[in-house]
Amino acid sequence: MKLSRRRALGGLMAAGLVAGCGGAGGGRGGPPGLMHPRMLQAADHRAPGIPARFGDTDPHEWQGHRPDLYPVHGIDAARYQGPIDFGRARAAGVAFAWLKATEGGDRVDPGFEMNARAARRAGVPVGAYHFYYFCRSPEDQARWFLRNVPRKAGDLPPVLDIEWNHTSPSCRLRPPAVETRARMRRFLAIVGDHYGTRPVIYTTIDFFRDNDLQHFDGYEMWLRSVAGDPAERYPGTRWTFWQYSGTGVVPGVAGNVDLNAFAGSAEEWQAWLARRSQ
Repeated sequence: MKLSRRRALGGLMAAGLVAGCGGAGGGRGGPPGLMHPRMLQAADHRAPGIPARFGDTDPHEWQGHRPDLYPVHGIDAARYQGPIDFGRARAAGVAFAWLKATEGGDRVDPGFEMNARAARRAGVPVGAYHFYYFCRSPEDQARWFLRNVPRKAGDLPPVLDIEWNHTSPSCRLRPPAVETRARMRRFLAIVGDHYGTRPVIYTTIDFFRDNDLQHFDGYEMWLRSVAGDPAERYPGTRWTFWQYSGTGVVPGVAGNVDLNAFAGSAEEWQAWLARRSQ
């Protein structure tokens, strides 16, 4: 997720579309650090394979198993999208949203609380994700997430976003696969116990491969695959959510945003919500 944010933000900056981020004064009506990219129009970026009311500024040439074959779609977002109009997003077909809440053991996303409230008011199921930092213990990070994400009835399960952070200026640590999986289980156990539901795991192709996550049982997977069907990139892996674009355009969301599909039908989505909501 973080890497796709960087890509999307870089594209906006190159095109001169970023209006600026909040400094000490907090920006234009939002928390300090909140970004305010210009609103893109989905109609200007229609793309084959993308749901009809969304768009994509850098679409993949989907063939065969296209994302729009799935009926249930949602977004994940962070401060880079600024304030989100979830009423418009829901009307365009956004059925769920995960928002970045925390990173490591000392960082909070400044857009989380505001956008989570907006999603709930609009009737969009919303959840929080934590971006994992390999130079801090899983216990510290789990406690930080618990401290900053209140348990709300009806919210989506929490998400562990775990991927290699190739450009981190402070932590280039890459533990062995066995150790990485052990750290994941420690974080997931603490968070799952607190919220009363098992977290979902978001990850990328290289991280999944490097850490043998095809053997990581007991948790639902949310897989990034923006240039092919997950069945091609994660052979034999069962997934619940598929992140199919990091350059999506959605009414109500400024700039680019990640697009995601749920693996089942609309009826299966409602059953999943009933079973997995907090």
